Amino acid sequence: MKTNRNTFLHTLLIVFGLSTLSCTKDFTEINIDPVGKKSSEAHQLLAPALVNILNANMSRNWSFNNQLMQVTVEINDSEGRVFRYDVRRTWADYTWNNWYVNLTDLKDIYAIASKPEKLNKSYQAISLITQTWGYSLLTDTYGDVPYSEANMGKVDVMEPAFDKQKDIYADMFKKLEEANQLLKAGTAIVGTSDPVYQGDLTKWRRFGNSLYLRLLLRASGKAEVSASVIAKIKEMIDTNPAEYPIIENNTQTAKILWNGTNSSTAVYSSPFMVNIRAVDFRSMPICDFFLGKLVAWDDPRVLPALGTSGVPRFGIDKGADGYVGIPSGSAPGSGMVIQAHFNSDAESKLTLQTDKNTGIIMNSAEVNFILAEAAAKGWINNPAENYYYKGMFEAINYWMPTYLTGPTDAKFISYVTNANLTWNAALPLESTTLGSNSKMEMIHIQKYYAMFLVDFQQWFEYRRTGHPILPKGTGLANGGKMPARLNYPLVTQSTNPTSYKNAIAVQGPDDINTLVWWQKP
Repeated sequence: MKTNRNTFLHTLLIVFGLSTLSCTKDFTEINIDPVGKKSSEAHQLLAPALVNILNANMSRNWSFNNQLMQVTVEINDSEGRVFRYDVRRTWADYTWNNWYVNLTDLKDIYAIASKPEKLNKSYQAISLITQTWGYSLLTDTYGDVPYSEANMGKVDVMEPAFDKQKDIYADMFKKLEEANQLLKAGTAIVGTSDPVYQGDLTKWRRFGNSLYLRLLLRASGKAEVSASVIAKIKEMIDTNPAEYPIIENNTQTAKILWNGTNSSTAVYSSPFMVNIRAVDFRSMPICDFFLGKLVAWDDPRVLPALGTSGVPRFGIDKGADGYVGIPSGSAPGSGMVIQAHFNSDAESKLTLQTDKNTGIIMNSAEVNFILAEAAAKGWINNPAENYYYKGMFEAINYWMPTYLTGPTDAKFISYVTNANLTWNAALPLESTTLGSNSKMEMIHIQKYYAMFLVDFQQWFEYRRTGHPILPKGTGLANGGKMPARLNYPLVTQSTNPTSYKNAIAVQGPDDINTLVWWQKP
């Protein structure tokens, strides 16, 4: 990170006590630390920024997304509980600050790689892809946000305008188109400073185009752009797939592989190890919605016999009543008792807290479920069931790479049949009534499990589709409505008052029920 970075964001760092995260504190062992240098190389900025963003993503996935999306649920009768949709305004600060701070470095990579003496098309492309990843998280979380004028404090833009989400999406599409073309040149990068693909540019290209599919699908429900984005999806998959390679298997999944140790200070230590105490990791009960289906299906990821030393692959320990979860949304005073929970590092058992594989940016299973939905809606040619089964296989294969050989494996076919998960072409496309089934529900309940631990993607997709259909507890606040966004951080009102007022005048009130652009009809 550079000493001349955005002054406004430095102020935020001071105000909120943010600093370079401990999981990157020893990057000097493998890179020349750019901090304090008058100029930096593109490769020096990449790994710290990506790790820091993923650190925030995983931290808030655990404490926020998982509570909303009934993966885990607190036993807590106090106010301000996320699982009851009682979302306090202070939740907005952490991700906003982290994402914007690190986007400064990701934007700088493009600027550095565009200088004549340092021209590198691959770093330009990687910058565009990772910027899009970061800004998509911001706009999908908050709605309209600073974009075209963001991260420009070094040129004295201290009160950036908020761009409309529609315009942000249009520009992100342009960025990903440009990245796809730039990566054709195959200009080499420093592989040791690339924590995602270790310098494999063909995989970066696949990730960029897969991210493109994610965002195209997210905008596909908007009448004003639906025709163009659906046509683009068809072009990428049916008409011109050679021009748009995508993630096809887990060797191409975008992820950062953690070191797998219980160190909270070493390079590439898992954010779950860095940010969450062992006692807190293991005392978070698993929700019945998440665990109950997996157990009923005899899913390989929760079968003790297929795990390590009798512990299922997901690192779950049974409660007093076995591998059962507890319901979410309960009213205060309901007397809930912890049942099954995730193991922690302190228990010397298989645990996700130190697992190498939790740093997921975008996986192969998600891509297949994107295509399954597109096929089910008639946008692309291949049968939806092919993508559906491939997505299910990839989701299991990510965590258990030697258990199955593919969607035609006899064990996989038996699993699907016995769990009553066989694709049903006779179902209606859509139904959002609790207890009903539809093609969209079949796809999205599996996509839900595929996106386990992936930042806020479960929440984003639920807001877009209403799937998977979640049961509603009697103790829910906010009128029982799933929050539609996070509010803007309070500091924004005082540091950028004019742009803030202009934003809410366009988007709507600054509260958790205001729909963002792609949620509106």
